[in-house]
Amino acid sequence: MPGGKRFGPDPAIAAGGGTKYRVTRYPLVARDMFHLPKRKRTMAVKALEDLFHDMLKDIYYAERKILKALPKMAKGAQNPKLKAAFEKHRDETEGQLERLQQVFEIFGKRAVGRTCPAIDGIIEEGEEILDEFKGSPALDAGLLAAAQAVEHYEMARYGTLKTWATMLGLNDAVKLLDETLQQEGKTDHELSALAQASVNATALKKAA
Repeated sequence: MPGGKRFGPDPAIAAGGGTKYRVTRYPLVARDMFHLPKRKRTMAVKALEDLFHDMLKDIYYAERKILKALPKMAKGAQNPKLKAAFEKHRDETEGQLERLQQVFEIFGKRAVGRTCPAIDGIIEEGEEILDEFKGSPALDAGLLAAAQAVEHYEMARYGTLKTWATMLGLNDAVKLLDETLQQEGKTDHELSALAQASVNATALKKAA
């Protein structure tokens, strides 16, 4: 009886009259032949669509954080033109969020953000500059630099998303992402011009 028990006469007691039986077992190896191996858990392999979705959630979270940070930066700025630039970009950011919501809809997903440590760190640096350089001629230069760090982060993200959207055939999303990418590039150029025209020179002055 494979895999089970075997019954047979016990030679030691069969000669004494009558037949008695004892139970013997097949070796463990034989019994283990009938044990099925455990199934290994396999993880689904992620694809470009997953990368696109993850980055889309990252930038959506980032834009919402930026929207909250810009009024603080505008309030802290000393240069009127820099203050106006922050206020203008706040309005632009609201439009960028609306375009991202449209991209989510095109992609067939709900618009939701995912915590992004990168943008959290950049914004935190800007807040530190506000506190540590308050009243300093170098404050505006620090705020402008922090703002450009945000712009460069956004440009990198939107550039990548535009490329991936093109590869995935999301043509309507490509147009929306490119619109924001161009807007971010223009803002970065305007901040650079402002830095060269006055903000950096003011930072060289000694505090009164």
